[in-house]
Amino acid sequence: MSETRKTVAEPVTKQSLIEGFRKLGVTSNQIIEVHSRLSSFDYVLGGARTVVDALMEIASDGGTILMPIQSSDNTEPSGWTNPPIAASFYREARESMPAYDSYSSDIPNMGRIAENFRHREGVVVSGHPSVSYAAWGRYAKLLCNRQSLHFPLAEESPCARLYELKGNVLLLGTDFDTCTCLHLAEYRCDCRKIVIQGASVKGSDGPEWKKYLDLDIDSSVFLKVQKIMQRKNMIREGTLGGCHMQYFSASAAIDEATKYLEKSTVYELYR
Repeated sequence: MSETRKTVAEPVTKQSLIEGFRKLGVTSNQIIEVHSRLSSFDYVLGGARTVVDALMEIASDGGTILMPIQSSDNTEPSGWTNPPIAASFYREARESMPAYDSYSSDIPNMGRIAENFRHREGVVVSGHPSVSYAAWGRYAKLLCNRQSLHFPLAEESPCARLYELKGNVLLLGTDFDTCTCLHLAEYRCDCRKIVIQGASVKGSDGPEWKKYLDLDIDSSVFLKVQKIMQRKNMIREGTLGGCHMQYFSASAAIDEATKYLEKSTVYELYR
């Protein structure tokens, strides 16, 4: 027996997306970090391409679009959980991992919109082998040209540049636990222990495993920051085609996250 699916009364179009973004306060000259889940919409005519087209059009007059394109498979295998692998295979996993490539490396869990965006003409990629960013528009190069290998979401990162340039964040069907720029707060309050990470990069003789230092970051705490900002009316919210949209200041959110972590987190850095 065939499944009866709900009829979509009003599919989302490029124009309705642009109008919806503008109602939230998005203007043509802003810098916006975007996190998205295409499946949160009932139906978008043209899919991910349409969403990216709408974002680029609204930012075409001096604006900048920024999206994380993290290669979570190209990471230290001892930390894998989905799925975990046997410890006896860690060494072979490091040696067999293809070198990071900004165009062809998989970006699992980042979504179809980010995948479409990173392949657009004029998009600049920061190039970190595990937690890179892609950007398009006026400040794309400034945002992406200095990301450090070590502590990649700290002060030498697109997160910090977004903070300095007073950028904003647009969440399309996602919550604060997906918001990459908020990790800057963890670096600023020294509330996480230092860990050794790794990734496969292009070497002179082929792929080589590169170790780097980072913090043991945790996104789950940002959901509490979200509730704080909602109570303070710091988030503009709306719904379009079944998708819950949220728009807010990146610097304000990072400051709120920093204050929350400083007050509530057990400091583990030197344990």
